[in-house]
Amino acid sequence: MDSAIANKQRIEQLPCIAHKPEDLETLLDAGSFRERLHTEISSSKNRIYLVALYLQDDEAGRGILTALYEAKQANPELDIKVLVDWHRAQRGLIGAAQSDGNAALYREFSEKYQHQIDILGVPVRNREVFGVLHLKGFVIDDKVIYSGASLNDVYLAQHQRYRYDRYHVLHNAKLADSMATFIVETLVNSDAVNCLSQSHRPETRMLKGAIKDLRLKLQRASYQFAPEAVSSSEVGLTPLVGLGKRKNKLNQHICTLIASAKSELTICTPYFNFPRSISREVKRALRRGVKVTIVVGDKTANDFYIPPSEPFKTIAGLPYLYEVNLRHFAKQNEAAIARRQLAIHLWKHNDNSFHLKGVWVDRSYMLITGNNLNPRAWKLDLENAILVHDKNQLLAEQKQQELECILQHTQLIGSYKFIDKIDAYPAPVRKLIKRIRRIKADHILNQIL
Repeated sequence: MDSAIANKQRIEQLPCIAHKPEDLETLLDAGSFRERLHTEISSSKNRIYLVALYLQDDEAGRGILTALYEAKQANPELDIKVLVDWHRAQRGLIGAAQSDGNAALYREFSEKYQHQIDILGVPVRNREVFGVLHLKGFVIDDKVIYSGASLNDVYLAQHQRYRYDRYHVLHNAKLADSMATFIVETLVNSDAVNCLSQSHRPETRMLKGAIKDLRLKLQRASYQFAPEAVSSSEVGLTPLVGLGKRKNKLNQHICTLIASAKSELTICTPYFNFPRSISREVKRALRRGVKVTIVVGDKTANDFYIPPSEPFKTIAGLPYLYEVNLRHFAKQNEAAIARRQLAIHLWKHNDNSFHLKGVWVDRSYMLITGNNLNPRAWKLDLENAILVHDKNQLLAEQKQQELECILQHTQLIGSYKFIDKIDAYPAPVRKLIKRIRRIKADHILNQIL
């Protein structure tokens, strides 16, 4: 317990931006997120900076792009920048035919309107498999709308299906300025970052030197702001950013946060594949007597899941690999499950998918993040988060409402035996997993998935 106290002191010493609790709003579903995004875009006055893994060529993506262009035509002085992953924007969906990807959509829109907006591609590495832009946060005037969601039909619940995430609106000029400054000075101003709506774009191989420079800069980067004293009627906000496995401040602070838990720890992740450092801290928390709750998507709620009735693709083996990890973890911690110290909740709601992540500690801290808390996020992708310090529990009701909403469509696992064994998987999946194990590729896969 002494170590938990020491780690809590480290978290308490992090610089904060003071924030009024009434200016933090939690949206509880994807439809509300879509509507709010459109409302804020149409009423914006000065700036709109959207950062996402991708903005898709589908109805919801086109809807957001139309709203942005119409806002720009109505107010040509409006500063609009959309930043997406460079590689992801220039290819089709995994398994689909070769195409120019979403870049074709951006070019189409740029040709239709008089006043242009910047749609920029950010290459975190030379190849997508080794790292992507996983930074989150939409800055609209003095607000930050933060979600792990990208911009497409399923994330924005455009039709019947949705991909469940977390959605927060923070009205705070200093936070918005800090995140906007990072976007412009670190990303937009980099020679590696180029416009995606132009038909003649540089090839990635021509950008190798610039990408290396950008990556080195990102590994040292942090959000800049003047630390503020937080009164008893306020909460504190600490924006965090990290890239790479060495000296990654975001990773370090997440581990310290988990290590600071004295009574309660809740972790949400869509893909059960903790980095070793998180696994170690969760085990230590259990040994300290902390009540640990883990919420993870059922394999059928994974965005890569393909029903057995459809033709099998190798990528469809991923949800099963995550479930193998989960069963192993549950088996290792069966005693903690039996004494109700460890609660594992599997999320499943019709044919919708689960993309939700976050950490809650002792009702005093809440991490809002797009970080999947897996080895890929830990080592390869550019990630960020906002740590909310709430030692006076001013957001207790709102946090509880969000957690109840998250748990609404979950099943509590009473024993590892309730999680499917490999023997119960469809034949192509069993064959794939056995092949992976035979060539001992499971460790390598876990590092990049």
